[in-house]
Amino acid sequence: QVQLVESGGGLVQAGGSLRLSCAVSRRTASIFKVSWFRQTPAKEREFVTAIRWSDGASYYSDSVKGRFTISRDNAENTVYLQMNSLKPEDTAVYYCAAGQTLIYHAASAYAYWGQGTQVTVSS
Repeated sequence: QVQLVESGGGLVQAGGSLRLSCAVSRRTASIFKVSWFRQTPAKEREFVTAIRWSDGASYYSDSVKGRFTISRDNAENTVYLQMNSLKPEDTAVYYCAAGQTLIYHAASAYAYWGQGTQVTVSS
């Protein structure tokens, strides 16, 4: 069983930065990609960004491209999400997810999920 633990959420003013971490308990053949999703009470879970574990190739939603950066530390089995130029509309619970398939944007393509960390951006 793979466990994901997020950390790093909090309250920040608009224009500020936060870095989220996702610690992966162990790497197995069932983990091809690690991604971040976010969700608010009014919306379905939304794809934010993904990284392919093997070579670090990354993918971003249009809403965060140029502001967020995903990276990984293979030695620490940890994926990071650096969030810059934060906006109030970035406020959400951010979830780390891991999965095996080639589909990145659909929440149904992920077998493992963390518990989520709250990010609140004040205006």
